[in-house]
Amino acid sequence: MAATNFVQEMSLVGDRLLLKLQRLPQAEPVEIVAFSVILLFTAAVVLLLLIACSSCCTHCCCPKPRGRKAQVRPMTPP
Repeated sequence: MAATNFVQEMSLVGDRLLLKLQRLPQAEPVEIVAFSVILLFTAAVVLLLLIACSSCCTHCCCPKPRGRKAQVRPMTPP
């Protein structure tokens, strides 16, 4: 039941966003700037999440190559 409510809510948000985009050419400049700032902020957050997730996945899936091990030899007294 929660899944259908979520789908309906997302559909409603999408419809409101589409209506807002359709009315944007007739909107006042302040509204256009505010909408652009919100859109840029959302895009920046999504981009940062993608970068963080890809960085985390590369560290987890691709281990760093180990360097060659040097054998330690005992020192001879002079």
